[in-house]
Amino acid sequence: MFSNIGPFQLLIVLPIVLAIFGTKRLKTSGSDLGGAIQGFRAAVNEADKEPTEKIDSKSEDADFDNTPVDEPSKNNHSN
Repeated sequence: MFSNIGPFQLLIVLPIVLAIFGTKRLKTSGSDLGGAIQGFRAAVNEADKEPTEKIDSKSEDADFDNTPVDEPSKNNHSN
């Protein structure tokens, strides 16, 4: 889609964008975008450094032998 955009087309679009938004708004939006990307990268790097939780060898599985069993209803009589 954007593979056909060359430097000449960008030079035409740049003054139009500057006229619409102004230099101050472009500067603040650019710095906001840069800060967001920097925060995202820091979060990804921090997540990679955190060790995964290790399962304790002392932990036990659930004991399903002590769970109540549904008994058939005594009100259902078949003739």
